[in-house]
Amino acid sequence: MAVRAALLLLALAAGCTHQADEAAPPRGTTASEPTGTTPATDGVFGRIPAIVDEVAPSVVTIRVGRGLGSGVVFDGDGRIVTNAHVVDTAEQVEVVLANGRELAGRVVAADTRTDLAVVEVGEADGLAPVTFAGELPRVGELAVAIGSPLGFENTVTAGVVSGLSREIPSTGLPVAALVDLIQTDAAISPGNSGGALVNADGDVIGINVAYIPPAEQAVALGFAIPAPTVRDVVEELLETGRVRHAFLGVQSARVTPQLVEQFDLAVDEGALVYLVERGSPAARARIREGDVIVELGGEPIRIVEDLLAALRRHDPGDAVEVVVVRDGERRELQVTLAERAPE
Repeated sequence: MAVRAALLLLALAAGCTHQADEAAPPRGTTASEPTGTTPATDGVFGRIPAIVDEVAPSVVTIRVGRGLGSGVVFDGDGRIVTNAHVVDTAEQVEVVLANGRELAGRVVAADTRTDLAVVEVGEADGLAPVTFAGELPRVGELAVAIGSPLGFENTVTAGVVSGLSREIPSTGLPVAALVDLIQTDAAISPGNSGGALVNADGDVIGINVAYIPPAEQAVALGFAIPAPTVRDVVEELLETGRVRHAFLGVQSARVTPQLVEQFDLAVDEGALVYLVERGSPAARARIREGDVIVELGGEPIRIVEDLLAALRRHDPGDAVEVVVVRDGERRELQVTLAERAPE
């Protein structure tokens, strides 16, 4: 209990970390030209008009009341993938095609933990699905973002893939975090969410989901959900209407120098457990408050988001080894993961 109270006080003192906010877009921050790193050759950059001709007709604008976002045609049956935060709790949305045609859309299913949703339109004629990449892109390759930032439909920005396996920074409080993301310096703004991030071959490598605004002293930091994740989640949503997530049953915080000093921790990184849910897999495996999780399923855990990302790679029912540091000693515990209850 002392650990939990101290962590909450630290979090309140530090304040919340800002993420992409569709409801309060910053003024004067739109961009439609390349920012940050420039692609290596004019030849690669010169492919952008052809990429736009191929992919832009498959990128739509999604209007939900006074809000808006973007979406990408997933298949030939009139189904469109977007972000869960774009549709929010709406059951009906308006879909605007690249040619200006307006269609009524129905939200089929959504998963808030991966921030993906599927919208279906009744008139599928003329909707061309995109090709989703089967693998992660390489750092440094061309990345073209297509969407409707701040309502400017069919906007194209370009840059490169800046990094892989990124996490949106968090305070470590028990909130759904965005993990395993593609980072890009192609300009991403409010309204780009749900749009396409495309490579030089015209394949969609990710669904744009967030950016860190200049107010956070960020320059060209945008993020997309990787195409393999998108395909897996959308197919599961279409098949069952929901996504099954592995559940460990802990709430944790990042190990900081202050916590190391305050609790005399023997490690300087990991996920410090401050709550174990009663009856959870963690409780049954005898994980305790004050333990520092440093490994799960053979994957090193440096920060809380690493723990969330590792859990995403497992299914309910998987038996995994969790390594914790307790009283200065490493302990190997066997855990059978459960299924997280629907939110």
